[in-house]
Amino acid sequence: MNDRLSQQFAFLTEADKLKSVVRGTTLNDGSRRENSGEHSWHIALYALVMAEHSKTPVNLDRVIKMLLLHDLVEIDAGDTPIHGDHDPVAIEISEKAAADRIFGLLPTDQATEFRALWEEFEAAATDDAIFAKSIDRVQPVISNLETDGGSWRAYNVTQDQLETRVGSKVIRGAPALWGHLKVKIDAWFKAL
Repeated sequence: MNDRLSQQFAFLTEADKLKSVVRGTTLNDGSRRENSGEHSWHIALYALVMAEHSKTPVNLDRVIKMLLLHDLVEIDAGDTPIHGDHDPVAIEISEKAAADRIFGLLPTDQATEFRALWEEFEAAATDDAIFAKSIDRVQPVISNLETDGGSWRAYNVTQDQLETRVGSKVIRGAPALWGHLKVKIDAWFKAL
């Protein structure tokens, strides 16, 4: 039991480092950029509140687990802003190595479960993962709308890019959310 507890505490101590990973998205008040720990908590709360808007029924417990775990790889791999210019193959390799190391800190049963949830989220093939990916994309949209374009301005995001990189993913799992946001997004881009 002591070895199991030591492994679990080692994982939780490592997970604290996620609070030091700064993201491209700002807080809704624009005062500073959020960290990945804050983002993970906030999108878990989004899922809890918005689950009724999922395109298909989902297991909310699994969705929340995915959202709490999905960005842990950023401890090693860093945050990759969706509108940035990155090599997807290099990112995938880096994130898989990070998943090996970070989830490997846990006892075998938890390491296997958490890694499987992370992989399911990344693949976005199940209803739970599709909804989780949708929610992961919604929260930064709200932040950008609340800050008059925030990181959209910083990355020179076009409306077409937003539709392709974000909208298409939100529509897959929560079309009603995108329909609601699209009105605000259209108005924001029209006012430019």
